[in-house]
Amino acid sequence: DNPPARGLPWIDVLAQDLRFTFRTLMRERGFTIVAILILALGIGANVAVFSVVHTILLSPLPFPAAHQLVRIVEKNAKAGESSKTYSADATQDFQQQNRSFQSVSGYFAFTGPDNFSLMGRDQPEPVTGILVAEGFFQTLSVNPSAGRLFRPEEFRQHAQPVALLSYPFWQQRFGGDRSIVGRAIDLSHSSVTVVGVLPPTFDFGAVFSPGAKVDLFTPYIMDDFREDGNDLALIGRLKPEVTLAQAQSEADQIFPQLYFEHKHPNYGKNYTGRLTGLKEYVSGKLRRSLIVLWCAVGMILLIVCVNLSNLLLARAAARSKEFALRGALGAGRGRLVRQLLTESLVLSGAGAILGSGLGSAAIYYLAHQGSLALPMLSMVRVDGAVLAWTVCIAIGAAVLFGLMPGLRLSSGNLQETLKESGQGLSAGRGHDRMRSALVVTEVALAFMLLLGAGLLMRSFLRVLDVDLGFEPSRSAAISVAYDDDGKAAKRTAIWQEVVRQASLIPGVEAVGISDNLPMSRNRSWGIKAKDGNYDGGKFQGVFVYIVSPGYLKSMGMRLIEGRDINWADVSDNRDVVIINQTVARKLWPGQDPIGRIAIAGGRESHVIGVIADVRETSAEDDAGWQMYLPATTHFGPEGCYLVMRSKLPVTTLAGSVRRMLRQINPAQPATEFKPIQNLVDHATSPRRFFFLLVSIFAGLGLLVATLGIYGVISYSVTRETQQIGIRMALGATQERVLFGVIGKTEIGRAHV
Repeated sequence: DNPPARGLPWIDVLAQDLRFTFRTLMRERGFTIVAILILALGIGANVAVFSVVHTILLSPLPFPAAHQLVRIVEKNAKAGESSKTYSADATQDFQQQNRSFQSVSGYFAFTGPDNFSLMGRDQPEPVTGILVAEGFFQTLSVNPSAGRLFRPEEFRQHAQPVALLSYPFWQQRFGGDRSIVGRAIDLSHSSVTVVGVLPPTFDFGAVFSPGAKVDLFTPYIMDDFREDGNDLALIGRLKPEVTLAQAQSEADQIFPQLYFEHKHPNYGKNYTGRLTGLKEYVSGKLRRSLIVLWCAVGMILLIVCVNLSNLLLARAAARSKEFALRGALGAGRGRLVRQLLTESLVLSGAGAILGSGLGSAAIYYLAHQGSLALPMLSMVRVDGAVLAWTVCIAIGAAVLFGLMPGLRLSSGNLQETLKESGQGLSAGRGHDRMRSALVVTEVALAFMLLLGAGLLMRSFLRVLDVDLGFEPSRSAAISVAYDDDGKAAKRTAIWQEVVRQASLIPGVEAVGISDNLPMSRNRSWGIKAKDGNYDGGKFQGVFVYIVSPGYLKSMGMRLIEGRDINWADVSDNRDVVIINQTVARKLWPGQDPIGRIAIAGGRESHVIGVIADVRETSAEDDAGWQMYLPATTHFGPEGCYLVMRSKLPVTTLAGSVRRMLRQINPAQPATEFKPIQNLVDHATSPRRFFFLLVSIFAGLGLLVATLGIYGVISYSVTRETQQIGIRMALGATQERVLFGVIGKTEIGRAHV
């Protein structure tokens, strides 16, 4: 060896170290391959998780000056979207009165999937469109990639219908044809002009509705929604000189003056407003889970580093004579440590390259999982920050697993080293103690991961074990299109025919229709007892569903007392209502609610039934207040979902259901017949996502630790083969030798 003291430039010394490293690693291909694969698993897992954490938690939203964007919701939003949104009048009043925002806009919060039908092909194509208020894209500073944004006059009544296409929908449906801008499309039997295409960087669902696929946008015309109550989800952009606290102070003064209760007495409350940074609103709830996930994957890398330190210690013990001779020839301690660190860096670099490929594949898979309700998941990419992080952890890992063996080997006494590395002798006690300590560390880290995964599993199983109030496993739903000309009698006839024909399909046990489904979009109206017993007789927000007869049974809901809605209730416009146990207990504590009168949706309605509480927003939240009203002249639905209950698989029924709906309405789009279980899975997908990843990492950590322990024991036994042979020649039995090896392993494990 030529030490640096001889005056070689540092680059020549580095090149010499690299050449020697590559020759050494090529001679030991088995060790090299195993080390690189272990590193690739650890680094790849870190790359994938950091990409998710960086996108969801650390990076700003993909809008210019995103720190100025604010989400505005009610301070006590308990009853779904209706308590997080504002009316058209309130929105306009706040826009005019505030002085803290450059602009305030919003979007219609109650859009369901496949709410439009795109005509023009053999069969109508279901598409999802979002209604946005004036200035929505300007507030976000989103510019079109083709065409233009909406103009102010297009938000007025009787304006020519226009639409903006999302970039993926434009590519998929129109092949990226720029000539579509300015042309009309047939959208739900209405001629709509396409005025522009939004940029590929804008993903509405990723930010505002995780897991949703949005195809196009149309103007929200406020004059059409004056009497509809709360339906606008508000966002605003602060002025550069205004802080969030200052804007909140102003909002506290403005919102109580909007007097929502005076215009909409059915809803029974005045406005409040809580201002939250849009980034915090979108991803704040995931912060703790993401940090736990990040720590878990960091522990995987620690286990990998400890494992490789053990392997390198074993390898270094075998090379101790080589390094002793190099030291005798003049190589200093620093040079020996640098040589081992160079080998570690080469191994770590190769592991990082392979791990980046594995991480990128995992990221691509995660980004295309539309079933996961995680915000901005579709935006996860391997970018410059992720690559920089990969380089950092690769260098850090190389130092962690390479420094200890290097210091241990280079610090030994030359004569002692030559003794310990002599043929037929076992490794010295120093090596044994260090390897035992590393084994203990590996096992401890692996069991910490397993303990964390076990806690998450217990929490997740508790969520799955809760009583939802309905049985999703045998129910499925499909969105139904129909044209009733705005007449309740015609709608009743259509619904009755759909239910009748669906009931005739073989294998169907129950059929019903609702305008909303649990754990999907939701809205709330006001309800109170006519005698005003609860909370001074004020209206309380309650989830409302407009349903047909048979819906409760088709969803597997339990009727506790009273009766279900029947077709006479619908056709005769009877004012009846079914409530859940929570409403019955709160409005009439200790009394029988059947036959009593509730003011529901602004009308006096007789309570005809009480059902078990249904968890309508998620499996983790307690059940709220719910009521079910018949679809009459007074209570018009906001959608139409046909729900069917059957023991047959959804795929078996799907064809018959679609043919039946097309016979009733040839314009029925090819919407998907989906199991209700999908709604539950979507609602619990974030918890399932974190649980599965931590469980995988715990299993991976245990596997790596097991391999590391096996490697150390195997190496120790190999080094002591001659000693074991002598002991057996002196009378030691095979069982005694075996128990001696196991006993040494148990002693190491006991230190955990």
